[in-house]
Amino acid sequence: MTDAAPTTPPPFDCLALIGVGLIGSSLARIARRAGLAKRIVATARSAETRAKVAEMGIVDAVAPDAAACVAGADLVMVCTPVGAYAAIAAEIAPHLAPGAILSDVGSVKQAVIRDIGPLVPDGVHFIPGHPVAGTEHSGPEAGFAELFDGRWCILTPPPGTDAGAVERLAAFWRGCGSLVEEMDAGHHDRVLAITSHLPHLIAYTIVGTATDLEDSLEAEVVKFAAGGFRDFTRIAASDPIMWRDVFLNNREAVLEVLGRFSEDLSALQRAIRWGEGDKLEETFRRTRAIRRSVIEAKQA
Repeated sequence: MTDAAPTTPPPFDCLALIGVGLIGSSLARIARRAGLAKRIVATARSAETRAKVAEMGIVDAVAPDAAACVAGADLVMVCTPVGAYAAIAAEIAPHLAPGAILSDVGSVKQAVIRDIGPLVPDGVHFIPGHPVAGTEHSGPEAGFAELFDGRWCILTPPPGTDAGAVERLAAFWRGCGSLVEEMDAGHHDRVLAITSHLPHLIAYTIVGTATDLEDSLEAEVVKFAAGGFRDFTRIAASDPIMWRDVFLNNREAVLEVLGRFSEDLSALQRAIRWGEGDKLEETFRRTRAIRRSVIEAKQA
């Protein structure tokens, strides 16, 4: 994307961002640069964060609370940890404008539909979403306009959702640089359990194991950290509140893939114990092919 001023009218009059961390602040930046909304309003739970966002000037206005933030908005994005969604939905529901689109950026989707869906007023289009993009950093300073470039955004509209509203939201995400795909919420949660949630759980576990080593060995681990361990520490540096909520709200799918992973890990453990090099090599060759596929899909 370029920094040239947009020549077409913004598709939305007012974008309301509830939560201005990595994703929310990145949305503010790209929505302004790409001309996706005439006005951008944001709010955050803490007064300190609200003051920081106002100081940074990445939105047109900072609201004192979520109810004030969504008033008059035709696109509302919930960008907080998913554990806060139910309370937020209860707060904003009476203030949502008829015809508005209500969406989110959470990494789980069935729980979002469970917590928000029953509270959405008639006439408001509820379309959960998940931009599969991010870094290990958090807070409004962590955002950048290019975060979504070439990354997938998955939309999981409940049955009966207005097709025109879904297309408007899809066009918004394409304007942010994303590739867009629609998916059933349950299928989304199973896919993300293996591609995102399990890797984070493993990273947290491995780095946690390192912190439980005796002091001298832990110091050596940090000093001589190889590429693999460095990658795990990067993942394990992600927002702990966000990931706590992800695991608690996608527990069934995570536990299912964790069970399969444990079985596969036990098989590798036996192969190492019994010196079965052919089994190890076969596994490593198959997994290397997955990496090549990720690179070819330009998602590396």
